[in-house]
Amino acid sequence: MIVLKNTDVSNELATAPVGRLLLKLAVPTVIAQLVNLLYNVVDRIYIGHMPGTGSIALTGVGLCFPVIYLISAFTMLIAQGGAPKAAISMGSGDDENAQRILNNCFICLIFEAVVLTAAFWAFGEKLLWIFGCSDQTIVYALPYMRIYSSGSIFVMLALGMNLFITTQGFTRFSMASVLIGAIINIILDPVFIYGFDMGVRGAALATIISQGCSCIWILLFLTGKKTRLRLNPRYMKPEPFIIISALGLGLAPFIMQSTEALLNIAFNSSLQKYGRDIAVGAMTIASTVQQMVWIPAQGIGQGAQPIISYNYGAGNARRIRDTFKCMLTVSMILLTSLWLLVQLFPQAFIHIFNSSEEMLSTAGWTLRIYMAVFCFFSIQMSVQQTFTALGKAKASLFIACLRKIILLIPLIYILPQFFENKVFAVFLAEPLSDSISIIASAITFYFVFGKAMRQLESNKQ
Repeated sequence: MIVLKNTDVSNELATAPVGRLLLKLAVPTVIAQLVNLLYNVVDRIYIGHMPGTGSIALTGVGLCFPVIYLISAFTMLIAQGGAPKAAISMGSGDDENAQRILNNCFICLIFEAVVLTAAFWAFGEKLLWIFGCSDQTIVYALPYMRIYSSGSIFVMLALGMNLFITTQGFTRFSMASVLIGAIINIILDPVFIYGFDMGVRGAALATIISQGCSCIWILLFLTGKKTRLRLNPRYMKPEPFIIISALGLGLAPFIMQSTEALLNIAFNSSLQKYGRDIAVGAMTIASTVQQMVWIPAQGIGQGAQPIISYNYGAGNARRIRDTFKCMLTVSMILLTSLWLLVQLFPQAFIHIFNSSEEMLSTAGWTLRIYMAVFCFFSIQMSVQQTFTALGKAKASLFIACLRKIILLIPLIYILPQFFENKVFAVFLAEPLSDSISIIASAITFYFVFGKAMRQLESNKQ
């Protein structure tokens, strides 16, 4: 084992005041997360306001969400499993092992991207019909999906490798990588959609070009002098133990993301059955607004992850507890404030994406139902992030499976059998499953986290 001298960033992870450090790491991460959301939100804004076809085009793009979720999920499977492992290795002083983790994850992401691109081109149209496409929406969904999936290698390397920049504490650089892509996307979207009259094709093309620019920036950073962990061909030989270990920890975030695809399919197919294209469009808006509200709190959690992982490797239980408390408090205040705005002014959020009277009428009340208890979701987020940061794969996997697979997907199909308003029943499944999973997360955390901290403290004695 080669032990390298800690950098200033590593010293901060170990000694800086938790509140100030979390703010330093989280603010750039929150900005990066919000800007990253712009990649898809800007597309939806421009598409939703296309003259004459905005509503149906927005619905068509919304039907591509499962593809976007799956590409992101396979990124998390490798990168969100590998990044905390690398941070734990750095915390214990084993930088060489952290280097091997980074480079193995890099190779795996390239392999995944090639396989996914081929799969979506071969089976994409069949999948879109399963997702809930109609004859009217397939003409928008299929070209968007094919162009977007063609750039999956840029998307996956940009998202995945950026986590290894964040986990080293270089949150400003990770934020810059996202800002570069988002600014390019914002500029290119109207040029391609309206200027070149490419419609949804232009939106997809603008997205993958901007992700490609982010990818180049990240790879240049990870081969430069400022980073502690570098891409190096010497460490790119696949090592089964490292890959399996990353997959094991990344399985929970993978399920969290991949089940978003399953959820989207379940929601859209049910809403197409009970409410046709307008109900599917309302779900596109509701899920997008939920992302807008959720992203800042998620950024707080990702900002806390390097602190928790590093100090777990260093054996500092008290610092881990302090970080969790600070993360939970800040994320709860932030999420509750944004949730109140949605509940009080739903029409304002809907106008961002579409202004048709039919959409405003349907999406107004469905948005409120869909996000009814989302103000408490910071509890599950904090628990999930902490389990991942500590390498507690089984506990993290249980929480991920409970909310979506065990509760939400069955409720989408069960609840309409008990309500006259079927569309209301489908949207009600979200807050009901959220309520149960949040309680279960808190109970699981009490036992698993407590045991982990007691073991850590006993090891230091």
